[in-house]
Amino acid sequence: MQFDDYKIELLKPNESEAFFKLIDANRRRLEDFFAGTVSKTETLLETILYCKEIEERIIEKSYFPFIIINTVTNKFVGLVDVKNIDWHIPKAELGYFIDAAYEGNGIITRATGLVIDYLMETYRFRKLLARVGSKNIGSIHVALKNGFELEGTIRKDYRTTKGEVVDLNYYGRIF
Repeated sequence: MQFDDYKIELLKPNESEAFFKLIDANRRRLEDFFAGTVSKTETLLETILYCKEIEERIIEKSYFPFIIINTVTNKFVGLVDVKNIDWHIPKAELGYFIDAAYEGNGIITRATGLVIDYLMETYRFRKLLARVGSKNIGSIHVALKNGFELEGTIRKDYRTTKGEVVDLNYYGRIF
C-alpha cells in the first residue's frame, strides 16, 4: 500500500531497530494507550524479542502491525495495528498512532483508510472497532474520517499507566 511519500507494510522481524526508534521517540505519548507495546520495547533487545513474538502472531493471523514508512527517509513514522481479531464474526479492533513530528498532516487518516481497504479486500471483516480515549480529539477524527460511527462511551473503562481511570469512546464500522 502506498500514497504520496509513504508506504504501509507489515512489520518484519528484521525491522526491530527501526520499530524501537519509533516507539522510543514517542514513548511518553504512547505509554497510556499503547501500554503493551511500550512495555515490551523498553530496550532494543526486548524489541527484537517482541518482534519475533509478533512474527508468530502474524503467521497465526491473530495480530497485524502495519508500519507507515516515509519512502524519502526510509524512517518509520507510524503504526496501524489490527488486534483482538475474532475470526468467527469476523471482526477486529484497530489501533493507530503517528510520530509526533508528522502529526496534523492527514498521514494516519490516509494510512488507516488504506489498511481498512486492505482488510476488507483480503479478509472480509464484517466489523472493525476503534476504542479511543474520550479526550483524544486527533484519534476521534481519524475514526470518524474513516467511516466509523460512535457506538457509545463506556465510562471509567480503562486504567492508564499513570493510574487514571478514563472513559473510552467505542467507534464501529460495519461492512
